[in-house]
Amino acid sequence: MRSMMGERIWEIMQADPDRFKQETRAYFARAYPGWTVVKVKYPIVYLRDDRGRNG
Repeated sequence: MRSMMGERIWEIMQADPDRFKQETRAYFARAYPGWTVVKVKYPIVYLRDDRGRNG
């Protein structure tokens, strides 16, 4: 799935890449539980549906 996120997180990308990754994962964990961020290319974030894979 493709999704987007706010500029606040994108602004962190160049200054602090590790924090950017943490913020991105946390954002989508809240918004789409069970989905995993697999690729990020401004302004799109690509997600994989992992719901039901552990059962």
